[in-house]
Amino acid sequence: MTERVPRAPDSLSTKLLLWTLLSLFSALLVFLILSQIGTILVDHYYMSTEAVAARKAAIYTDLNRYVIANQLRGNDADSLDRFQQERDYISVTVYPEDDLNFGTISRDGSRNVRMQAIEAPPRSGIVGKLYPMRFVDGVYYITIGDTSRLREDTINRGIAAAFAVLVLVSVLFWYTNGLTHRIVRLSEEAAEIGAGELEGEITVQGRDEIAALASDIDRMRDAIIERMGNEKRAWEANSELITAMSHDIRTPMTSLIGYLDLLKNADAVPEEDRQHYLDAAYGKSLALKDLTDELFKYFLVFGTSELELQAEDYDAHLLLQQLLGEAEFDLMELGMQVESADRLEDGLTVHTDPAMLKRVIDNLISNIKKYADPAEAVLLKTEAGEGCVTVSVSNGIRTVDSRTESTRIGLRTCGKIMESLGGSFRSARDGYCFTAEFSLPVSESES
Repeated sequence: MTERVPRAPDSLSTKLLLWTLLSLFSALLVFLILSQIGTILVDHYYMSTEAVAARKAAIYTDLNRYVIANQLRGNDADSLDRFQQERDYISVTVYPEDDLNFGTISRDGSRNVRMQAIEAPPRSGIVGKLYPMRFVDGVYYITIGDTSRLREDTINRGIAAAFAVLVLVSVLFWYTNGLTHRIVRLSEEAAEIGAGELEGEITVQGRDEIAALASDIDRMRDAIIERMGNEKRAWEANSELITAMSHDIRTPMTSLIGYLDLLKNADAVPEEDRQHYLDAAYGKSLALKDLTDELFKYFLVFGTSELELQAEDYDAHLLLQQLLGEAEFDLMELGMQVESADRLEDGLTVHTDPAMLKRVIDNLISNIKKYADPAEAVLLKTEAGEGCVTVSVSNGIRTVDSRTESTRIGLRTCGKIMESLGGSFRSARDGYCFTAEFSLPVSESES
């Protein structure tokens, strides 16, 4: 069976690569879209002016309570560091009023200092706004830094990455799940075929390697069905043949037994009838021989057992001269013209079974008797080739009687015998000329 190889765009490896790239692209696209949406939401809501002011006001309030509760001075850096460490994404810097060069600032002298943002003086190096706060040793100005935007951005990217991974896995799972479903279905259908359910067809979907495998299995199913049909027909033919042969053998056998029974009583049979009975019995014996030969041919071709050979080394020239000489004499007795061409050299040996080789020649001669044109000469030719001895038989075919061998059982018998002998056999018909040829391997004999 010829294996069908899918084209490159339809192969599983190419499709898997394309689907992987598609899933990566989809995941990246989802990540970028969700990240952008999250950034817009953070900017619009979390980082709005009102939200930032509210967070800084809460930080200011917490720090003011912390200062009052711990009676902090403006230069108490350790306490301020602890305040910042206890709160994530917060930074507070304290500036003495004298370092800011505000100029003249009016003060109300009260202990309660409101959170009133003041722009940092120019060229002070301070970025952002300043908020007054009363410490134990006086009023200081602080800057409040809120870096919680980093946390929001990290959460935003994490959510976007999680959805991107989900899309990546979902796309690949959808593709591989489809492949798995096809493989499982093919496995189940193949299992049904293995269980003997040959009527169900194999589903062929797509044009990749799985589809090619399904197509091959479906063709195998068709081949099994065809083979089983052939075996069934052969079995029926065997049964019919055995039945017919049994009847055909029984008829001459019964007549033969009858003639022999009459001949047993030699005194009761007149002399002129005795010869008639002997001729009739001999004719029935020949008919039985022909029937048994046909049975041998049939079971030789369709049987499964190997032939039992008794092969030995023989001189090829002498052996073929003897076998073909008998065949030539047999044909000449029937009034047929025979032309022989012996081109074999001496000193060649063949390892063969003469009885089986004689069956091959007998089958060919029988074929000639049935179908050859008596007006045409039969050519028997032997010659030595490269490491083999070849025998060819050629004859013309009758045109008036167009009967032919319906099963070619004789020729198929010759082929199987020659195969068992380690040789070869072939036959051909060219118009009204028929040629059969068989060869045997040879080796030079020792001088």
